[in-house]
Formats: sequence, C-alpha cells, structure tokens
Amino acid sequence: MKTITIFFLFILLITTGCKRQNQTADDLITVDITKNSYPKKELILQDFMDVEYIPLETNDDFVNQGFVQAVGEKFIIVANYRKDGDIFVYDRTGRAIRKINRQGQGGEEYISFTSITLDEENNEMFLNDHWARKIKVYDLEGNFKRSFKQKQEGNTQFYGQIFNYDKENLICYDECNDDIPFLLVSKQNGSITKEIKTPFKEKKLFFQLLRHEKGTRMAGPGMYSRITPFNGNWILLEPSSDTIYTLMPDCSLRPFIARTPPIHTMDPGFYLVLKLVSNRYYFMESIKNVYDFSKEEGFPRTYLVYDTQEKDFFRYIIYNGDYSYKKEFYMSMLTPINSKGELWATLNAFELCRDYEKGKLKGKLKEVTATLGEDDNRVIMLVKHKK
Repeated sequence: MKTITIFFLFILLITTGCKRQNQTADDLITVDITKNSYPKKELILQDFMDVEYIPLETNDDFVNQGFVQAVGEKFIIVANYRKDGDIFVYDRTGRAIRKINRQGQGGEEYISFTSITLDEENNEMFLNDHWARKIKVYDLEGNFKRSFKQKQEGNTQFYGQIFNYDKENLICYDECNDDIPFLLVSKQNGSITKEIKTPFKEKKLFFQLLRHEKGTRMAGPGMYSRITPFNGNWILLEPSSDTIYTLMPDCSLRPFIARTPPIHTMDPGFYLVLKLVSNRYYFMESIKNVYDFSKEEGFPRTYLVYDTQEKDFFRYIIYNGDYSYKKEFYMSMLTPINSKGELWATLNAFELCRDYEKGKLKGKLKEVTATLGEDDNRVIMLVKHKK
C-alpha cells in the first residue's frame, strides 16, 4: 500500500422541501451482528427484482471502462475508473450521444471527480470535484453553468455520496463530520437547507490505519452506500449509530433496523451494512473492523438477509435467472444509482460472448449478448424494484 495523507484516505473509503411518500417498511428489526449461524436460503434474483441489460455502444470515441455514474429516464452517464476526466453520455438504450472532458485547473473546469449526479428535469449534472471541495455544474452538452463550495465549517472534508433529492436539493453524506453527516444542499448555491442528525454516542470511522516512520497505511472494507433510496424515501446509514433510519416526508427520522450490541461497547467494532433493500428481503453484511497489514487481509464478514414474510434471518445464495445453470450473483456487485432505488453492476462483454457460445445464457441476457462483440464495452445490469 502507498503512503497517503489522511485527507486522501477518505477518498478511498467512499469512493428545504421534504417531499417523499410514506414509509412502507415493516416495524423495527433488531440484528445481533455478532451472530454468524443462520439457516440457508437459495434465491433467484429475478423472483424479487426486475433486471434490465443495457449494452453500451462501442465506437472509436466511445471505448470506456463502464464506471456508471448515473442512470435516468433518458440518459446514462459513464466514466472511466482511471480518472482521466472523460464523461460519456448515452441515451437510455445505450446509444452513444457525446463525450465530454472539462478536466483542468480553470474556474470552469474540474480537477477530478468522485461521482456525477444527474438532474434530468433541469438538464444538469453535478460533479463532485473532491480535490477542490466544490460541486461543478454542467449541462448535458458539457457547458459550464455554475459551481459552489461544499460545506466548509466543522470537522469535514468533502461529500462522500450525493443523490438528486428533489427539484431544489441534493442529499449528501459528509464522511468526516462528527455531528451531522447527512445534509440537504441547495442545487443553486450549495447552501445547507437541512441538517439531518442521526443519533450516535461517538463518531466511529470504519477503517484501519497503520502509522509508521515513512507515512500511513490504510485499509477499508470496500464500498458501501450510506444513502439508500427505497420506496420514495431514503434509508440513512451512519456507521457510528446503532440504528439505521428512514428519512420521513417531514424530514424526521424513523428507526428502520437496529443493531445489538451497541457499537461503542465493542472493541474491535462490528459494523452493519445494507446492500439491497427490496419489498420482501433486506440484504446486509456484518463486518468486523480488523485488518492484518502484514498479510493484507481482514474485515471478515457475515452475509445475511431478513425475510419480511417469514420474519427471520438467513444466510443466502443468489442466482442470476438469466443463466441456464446456477450462476451465483454477488450483492457486492450492486451500487444504488438513482432516487428510484435502482442499482447497477456491469458484465464483461468477452465473458458474455464466451457463455453465449457455450449455450449458458437465456432470456433477456441471451438476446442482448447476441448483438455483442468480444471487445465491446461492458453491459450495464440494472436491478430494479418490481412494480
């Protein structure tokens, strides 16, 4: 691992109106996160979620690594993992529209970005320029419109996660804030329109540091979402809190899932992470905050799911029903992508073509793969709640 500053550690870790519908989740659920023995349940992803496959057009100008930034009703925004500043705009079917790059040091340019938030209603995209601690706003043609600073006061660094909340506001997560990690932020000037405080005893940072004479090494458990859209509301996960909350229409917090034992009583700590919330199943991970730097391994975890019909916890294995054999699907592949609660993963075109030739695909995935070449861009797998 490289020597890095404390500021850069947080980059690696994250990578007014309250107008949402009523909460529809069941009553408060309590999870014993130290327990690791559960009965096993086998599930087919398509039985409880809808799945759409979107092949991204490939041409001389549109070759990319498939790092999905936004999926809307009309547009898809994709970038590269290598942070070269390229932004690829596709229509909703995956047809290439334009490539944008405004990377630079000028006032209308971005140094880099960790995420792009799409606002189709206003034809805008919000780039999280973390090095500058600013949000840069462009239209979908790449024209600069405005920029504004992220929150500067208090113990803060930059916004780690940003979603399009409503017509006027973004909802943001501030990783380093000791008191108020969730914020509603004006799209026009970045002013704080609402501070959302999730109760916790003391701030806990979910990673391990090893300080030595040459610098500092860091290890974290990987990406997980602090903000999860679900049924028109927002589920808020602050690792320091013993409760995961739902943000209600009046901006109050309703307890959704509670953990036991309390986080502040544990050393090392165990953290509860949400991976996917559906109408029936809540998929979670219990992760122990330990890491062996000499072996470069750690953060052991227990994968569990709560079944709201059976009202019990299970270990699970999930299969993708668009394969002709039991192809396991891993929840770690999925990332929430928009306010509708859709999640994305990508599939490698070469591997899909290989499976197609061997007769291992069926259904919609087989139809899409029939149009692919081995060197094409990755295929977006969009996982959506059943209507």
